[in-house]
Amino acid sequence: MARFFMVPYHILLVLVALSSTTLTVAWVSSAQVAPPPLQPKPTIPPAQAHLRAPTVSPSNYRKPKPLTPAAKEFLAAHNKARAEVNVAPLKWSDKLAYDTNMLVRYQRDKKNCRFADMSLTQYGMNQMWASGMRVTPTRAVGLWLQSKRHYSYQKNTCKPKHDNCGVYKQVVWKKTLEVGCAQAKCGRDGSTISICFYYPPGNVIGERPY
Repeated sequence: MARFFMVPYHILLVLVALSSTTLTVAWVSSAQVAPPPLQPKPTIPPAQAHLRAPTVSPSNYRKPKPLTPAAKEFLAAHNKARAEVNVAPLKWSDKLAYDTNMLVRYQRDKKNCRFADMSLTQYGMNQMWASGMRVTPTRAVGLWLQSKRHYSYQKNTCKPKHDNCGVYKQVVWKKTLEVGCAQAKCGRDGSTISICFYYPPGNVIGERPY
C-alpha cells in the first residue's frame, strides 16, 4: 500500500510504502527559479564554491570521460521521459556530476544526509532521500516522474494540495541541456541520498516545461 503526503519545501513529496515487515520513506524535492533577470546570487561559503552556476556550459569543463554504469542509467531514465513528450535528450556533464558527487558526500558526512540548501546554487536541482528500499538511478528518476500525474499542462500548475510536480518538470524541461547526478549511502540503516544538477535550470516561473 502506498500513500502520498505533500509538504511545502520549495516542492516536496513524501512517499510512504507500508508492508507487514518494512517501512519505506522517500522524500524528493526540486528547486524553482525566477525568470530572468535572476535575483542576486547569495554569498557561497568557500567550501561550497563549486555550486556556483558556470559562466559557460558545464560540458566545457574538461574532456568527457566514459560514462559509468550509474551515469548511463541516470541519463537513460531522464531521456526516456523526455522522449515521451518529444523533448530533445540531455547530455551528461562531468562537471555537474562532480559537483553532485561532492554535495551528496558533504550532506552525508556533515549534514546527516539532510537535504542540501538549494539556495546555494543556480543550477536546476532534484534531490531525494530514501530509506527502507534500494534506490537505483532508474528508481530515483522514476520517483521524480511519479509527480507527472499532479501536473496540469493546460494550467501549467501543480494540482491543488500536490505542490510536488516541479521534480517532474525539471526532468523534462525543454531548455535544460545537461545533467549530472550522484548518490551516497547514509549509514547502516541503508538510506540513500540522490541529487541531480541541471543546466540551464528548469522550473522557471511562468514558463512551461515543453
